[in-house]
Amino acid sequence: MESTQIRQIEDLSYKSDYESLKAVTSRRGYAVIAVMLSITLISFVLMLVYVPWQQSVAGTGKIIILSPMHRPHNIEAPIPARLKHWYVRDGQFVKQGELIAELSDLDPKFLDPEQGKRIAFQKQALLARKSAASSRFDALKKQLDSLKRSQNAAVPSARERSHQAKDRIWAAEQGVQAAKQNQLTAKLNLDRMRELYEKGLRSKRDLELAELEHTRGITDLERAHAALDVARRDQTVAVLDQEKIVADTDATMSSIAAAMAAAQETIESTSSEIYKLDIDLQNVSARHEQRKVFAPSSGKIVRLLTVGAGETVDAGMVLAVIAPETQDLAAELTISDNDAPLVAVGRPVRLQFAGWPALQFSGWPSIAVGTFGGRIAVIDAVDDGRNSYRVIVKPDADAIASGKDEPWPDARFLRPGAEVSGWIMLDTVSLGFELWRQFNAFPPTVKPEELGLHKTSQGDKSEIKRKSK
Repeated sequence: MESTQIRQIEDLSYKSDYESLKAVTSRRGYAVIAVMLSITLISFVLMLVYVPWQQSVAGTGKIIILSPMHRPHNIEAPIPARLKHWYVRDGQFVKQGELIAELSDLDPKFLDPEQGKRIAFQKQALLARKSAASSRFDALKKQLDSLKRSQNAAVPSARERSHQAKDRIWAAEQGVQAAKQNQLTAKLNLDRMRELYEKGLRSKRDLELAELEHTRGITDLERAHAALDVARRDQTVAVLDQEKIVADTDATMSSIAAAMAAAQETIESTSSEIYKLDIDLQNVSARHEQRKVFAPSSGKIVRLLTVGAGETVDAGMVLAVIAPETQDLAAELTISDNDAPLVAVGRPVRLQFAGWPALQFSGWPSIAVGTFGGRIAVIDAVDDGRNSYRVIVKPDADAIASGKDEPWPDARFLRPGAEVSGWIMLDTVSLGFELWRQFNAFPPTVKPEELGLHKTSQGDKSEIKRKSK
């Protein structure tokens, strides 16, 4: 009996030890959980190391028209006038050069409807006056030329007469010398004849003939002196005639030159008046054209700001706003001054337009839905006064042409001024690095060559990294 009790006690003791050992033994499910947690941890670590993440800079803005000639612009009144008639309505599409409105001029200088014809008549009269003055100038010029030729012929002729008078003076002087010699010879002959007559060697007749010859010598001498005086007066007259011819022709030519100057003055003054009339005629013509307002480009009339016929408008007052028809759209984004050094022209951009359903994953742009691609075309060199910079994004033509991206919506649906959100794509890093960067509030990283620093030392790179932080 005791042995039985002992056996029962041992059985109970063994059973209790087994149950205790069984209680502390691990279950099979815990091992599975541990393995799954290990796999998850390893997968997470691998994902942090090897999964790529596309860094980006976010910005918001609006849709704009890139070409300044195709942007919406005002149609202004060219002159102060009164609105006469509208030819368009709000929302109407017009072609370039199409008549939009007609104005009635208020300037009293341009109220005469026949002003253009009157100015044209005045111009014709001035042209006739100018033609007459030109004809008179030409006639005077021909007269002056003829007078110059006459002077050129008369002056040598008078000079030649002066030379002839000088020759006659020389001849008269020679005649005087000959007459003196003859008179002296006759006197000597008379004296001999008188002595011979007194001696009775000559007759009375011979004495009388000697006296006659002496008298004739005296007369010839006086005649030679008279001829010399006449020759000298002829030379003086010839010289005076030459001077008179020169003076008379010079006076006549001066008078003709004065008349030519007066005719030329008439021509110039008439030409000046004609030019003024041409300007007035052009002003009148342009003024009449400015009474009609034409569409500067093809597009849609957005709004009419001045309504009602008879309303007075000033020069430069906005009559209407026209939005030209264009497909040259671009996105205008605004980024902060912290992000501005990280972007560069040519960077890819993902855009989300207002009104277009989209799902954007900035780190994985390849799986984004409803976004459109673009490239940075312009980055402002200065801020907008609020420490922000403007970035203009154009469609990515290469990606669209190769079929890698969808074209932007048509301008009928994507209107200028619509809100747009954009993500400027930067470098690709690992997911773990991106989480570490955002946890420490560090800015995105940019390669030195993206900043234009192709050759930098290690110290320069550290300085760039320090400044970017």
